[in-house]
Amino acid sequence: MQLSPLQSRLAASVIASCLLIIIYLLLLSPQFALAAELDRISADHDAHEFAFEMQETVEDMEVLDIGNPTYEPEFALFDRSIIGRVPNGVVSMVNNRVEKSNLGPGVTMTYVFQASSVAGRAVRDSDESSELRRSSNGSEAAAADGHGNDELLRRQQKATTLWISANTCEQPLRLSSDKTKPDPPQLTLYVSTSPDNTSPGPSQGNDGQEVIEFKEGAVMFNTSVDRDIYLSISAPSVSADFDTTKQYNFELVASTDRYYFSYRDDPTETDLIWVDSDATAALLQTNYLNNKTEQVITTPPFVMFAHNQDNLIINGLRNSYCGLSLYSQVRFLDDGSGGMITTGLKNMGDLNLTRQEFYVSGLNASSNYTAILAREPGKSLQQRQDDPSSVGGGIVFNPATFQTKPNGACTFIFNLTLCDQTQYAVPGNLKNFPNGTALATFYENYTRTMWDNFDKVLQQVPCETTASSSKYSLVRDCDDCKSAYKNWLCSVAVPRCEDFSSPDREYLQMRNIGAPFPDGTKVDQSILDKFGGLKAFNSSRNPMIDETVQPGPYKEVLPCDNLCYELVQSCPAKLEFSCPQPDSKYGFNSSYGRQKSDGSLSCNYPGSAHFPAGADTILPRWNGLLATMGILLPLLL
Repeated sequence: MQLSPLQSRLAASVIASCLLIIIYLLLLSPQFALAAELDRISADHDAHEFAFEMQETVEDMEVLDIGNPTYEPEFALFDRSIIGRVPNGVVSMVNNRVEKSNLGPGVTMTYVFQASSVAGRAVRDSDESSELRRSSNGSEAAAADGHGNDELLRRQQKATTLWISANTCEQPLRLSSDKTKPDPPQLTLYVSTSPDNTSPGPSQGNDGQEVIEFKEGAVMFNTSVDRDIYLSISAPSVSADFDTTKQYNFELVASTDRYYFSYRDDPTETDLIWVDSDATAALLQTNYLNNKTEQVITTPPFVMFAHNQDNLIINGLRNSYCGLSLYSQVRFLDDGSGGMITTGLKNMGDLNLTRQEFYVSGLNASSNYTAILAREPGKSLQQRQDDPSSVGGGIVFNPATFQTKPNGACTFIFNLTLCDQTQYAVPGNLKNFPNGTALATFYENYTRTMWDNFDKVLQQVPCETTASSSKYSLVRDCDDCKSAYKNWLCSVAVPRCEDFSSPDREYLQMRNIGAPFPDGTKVDQSILDKFGGLKAFNSSRNPMIDETVQPGPYKEVLPCDNLCYELVQSCPAKLEFSCPQPDSKYGFNSSYGRQKSDGSLSCNYPGSAHFPAGADTILPRWNGLLATMGILLPLLL
């Protein structure tokens, strides 16, 4: 059947309408209400559960209110031009992220730390704590938290401190090794103190900004984050005394947790202690890392850098962790190995506390070195840390100095079994004992023989008796005697050695002056004429040293007299230990030294080191009384 024109148009309209309806249903998928009969709420049902759900929805809407000035949306599809515009040429900083950059002389680079980033973090922290309280305390805690959320965030934002720190990693190099020439000029940190100063720097003057010059390659500054913080790093102009093609390189961090980089600036503090050295090696140690034995430390917390003072390349970088890591002659390598440094933990002293030790080898003889203790900054920077202690916290401590001895009669030894606190240079001979390990074995065997003989004699004393009438002392026992004898034996039988060229001091005793030096030369004839006839000067305290080691002339750091007094007080009288009288010129003065009250090295004892005068050290516990000593026996000389 053929349709009329009017019918044809009607059919086409109907078909088109149907197609539109189908397309509408497929693309838009409108939601239709479903009518269904619900069960009635029972009378004993807790109706406030529904109120809590409503309240929770309102809370979420309040927290996500984009009108709230503390809210910062984080949308990956939108850049910061929509969220908060940063001026052109200004680098936006992220909390705890290291900003690395090169800077040519005379150039300034500007950064901004936006206050909104702190507020955004506060919102996330508040949401997490609110959710935790809601799940544990119920609706009432959640509702109370919701009402005060805005004010809480404002208080958090106002109280937040921004810790700004930077290190200079590289700088223009000196063209001259002349020590009288100035060191490379330092970078400068500028921090705006005015909302109108968005480009702090040398062109702004001192009004409206803080000006802080780097010190030895490091800078620290903190301020409150009550607005966007603008700051700049500026490089100075460099004279022709330096390689002007070499740019400055620095690392900059802004943190709301703590300083990422820091340094100690109190020269009275002692963080690294020089124990002793020979011509090519040295041992250094930290202060005690714990206060009691129960505090167990299993991982060495520090690294160490050392540098020959004749080399000036680290001048201007001594407070910079990255600068020392790049240019220090003695440092830990990039692969994590120690290179010339061997480090470990050791318990020592009467309280058996822990120190970290650094044994450095491959040094130059007769040289002065600077040693710097440091703690590496944190590495987890790209995400917000729940534990602020894992963020940053890098420290460069005060430098210490130490010297190596000339090539001569002294060799450094350590890791003895019986004399476990003995770690210093002793009389040696590289021809007879080519390394410290072989020499340590000689001294270990000798002290072990002496100890075994002493132990056999002490076994004849009734140490285990409980009868007071049978005890040799009411205040000391055999354990005290063993401890005192060990301290005395290790200090006397393993003498601490200084090179014969060392300046004369009260506690240094010339030994073996009649023997030739390793190079075949002799002691000055005037010294031989004056002291050659005295046994204390013409031989070592221990004859086996002259017979087996054959060290040549050297000076001995005399053992402390308190060691002898403690031995006599602690052991049975039948062992007949006694000490020389202090007024015996060639008995006492050539056998023992006296400990100074300031802790500096003035005699030898277990654990002795070059403690700076007045340093806070824990000295041995000695309670000897001088009045009890009267008889001079060769055994204790």
